[in-house]
Amino acid sequence: MSAESNPVDQQIPRENGAEAAATSNADQVVTPWEVRGKVADDGTVAEIDYNRLIEMFGTRHISPELIERFEKLTGRTAHPFLRRGLFFSHREFDMILNRFEQKKPFYLYTGRGPSSGSMHVGHMVPFLFCKYLQDAFDAPLVVQLTDDEKFLFKQELKLDEAHKYAVENAKDIMAFGFDPEKTFIFSNLDYMGGAFYRNVVKIAKTITTSVSKAVFGFKDSDNVGKLHFVSIQAAPSFSNSFPAMFGPKGDVPCLIPCAIDQDPYFRVTREAAVKLKYPKPSLIHSRFFPALQGPGTKMSASNPNSAIYITDTPAQVKNKIKKYAFSGGGDTAELHAKNGGNTEVDVSFQYLRFFLDDDAELEDIERRYRKGELSTGALKERCVEVVSELIATVQERRKKVTDDDVKKFMDPNYPRKVMAAAPKK
Repeated sequence: MSAESNPVDQQIPRENGAEAAATSNADQVVTPWEVRGKVADDGTVAEIDYNRLIEMFGTRHISPELIERFEKLTGRTAHPFLRRGLFFSHREFDMILNRFEQKKPFYLYTGRGPSSGSMHVGHMVPFLFCKYLQDAFDAPLVVQLTDDEKFLFKQELKLDEAHKYAVENAKDIMAFGFDPEKTFIFSNLDYMGGAFYRNVVKIAKTITTSVSKAVFGFKDSDNVGKLHFVSIQAAPSFSNSFPAMFGPKGDVPCLIPCAIDQDPYFRVTREAAVKLKYPKPSLIHSRFFPALQGPGTKMSASNPNSAIYITDTPAQVKNKIKKYAFSGGGDTAELHAKNGGNTEVDVSFQYLRFFLDDDAELEDIERRYRKGELSTGALKERCVEVVSELIATVQERRKKVTDDDVKKFMDPNYPRKVMAAAPKK
């Protein structure tokens, strides 16, 4: 991948692009720490305008042609997340497909900010997708656990507690079925040093305080660690941060699946890559997984009433969806039958968009709900079934994670297969 600057990046003012998305567009707020749709005069929160985000961030839509090319090269049907537009935006995903076609190596990079002892179902989205991409590309994966970030950004969180959450979340991630011979999961508090920290320092030198303030909205009252963390999240984008896997050159590019609120970090990273003569990371962005309260929010592990955890029992899942999941249905059964429901704001339907594999069933549910033939109660029942089944599968795998598994996944020197496979025919 070329390290030269991309015209798409040049179109965005480099010191105010992300802040513009957060503040100049008064109808919604999207930053790495806060996501909220437009608030109407009556206090209702609208769904996120993703087309607006693409315009503000300067990314590109994932086109049907790009999905078709992915399917042709990998020999696999596109994941539901792709074909339903849940991963909807990208930066140079086509460059990764070029490398795959040319049989050149690349790797996947994603992360998790451990703010609780259990992940919620929204956190499953990037890991389900990374597992699919790892299998499709036969590519290695690195997973950054940002326990240091959570300590810096959460005033009440103790350092040891943040690290404990990281280890527990690592076990959750292992339960998604990743191959330890192609996957490295690391805590920043444990792994920081050596080649990784060398890159952190190099990156930090390319980012001014004014850029950090403008892009991320940092204030003088914020601790200095918050500003510095920008360079820490950027470091896994460069392959020589993992010399045991990719060698010392830093010439292997990566693909980063993430929610679009993380894009400001990686736009800064892509600019640092140009200055350091590294390949720029490619990105593929997902929509937000909505909180139970509605589509203008995103689920938070720190708010138990907004989240369904992967440790929840079937009874807890049922209670949360039945009691808290925002409905797009009519106020009464009569009004619902007459006017139908709104699937764009109905949380139960949105969860089915993410987790119901059967396209035909999803289309049938959408058609009947919009016509008022399917009740809100019936829709929530189907959502409970699908989410409970998914969580039960992860819970069973989680029980089988051993201490030896943890050592394999989190040992930087564990022998791993790191070359991307040739295209499958």
